Amino acid sequence: MPNTTMTLDDLHRILADCGGASEDWPAGEDVRDRPFQELGYDSLALLEAAVRIENEFGVQVPDEVVPLLTSPRDVLDLVNGSAAKTV
Repeated sequence: MPNTTMTLDDLHRILADCGGASEDWPAGEDVRDRPFQELGYDSLALLEAAVRIENEFGVQVPDEVVPLLTSPRDVLDLVNGSAAKTV
């Protein structure tokens, strides 16, 4: 059964595994609203992350939606909002 709630740490782990940027986000900084581009993640890393999110959290992230997810907050809101609807 997939996890139902995604945390910022979960997203960071997935993105680090998908490549693109340094595994470390700015220490002590809330990055929820920082653009993925500033964090060093490109569109390919985000597409790969979308597949991992579907596998781990059971939330489908269509390819056409990925470009609209510009920050970690966007992803967390999508995943956690979708998970709440299925409970």
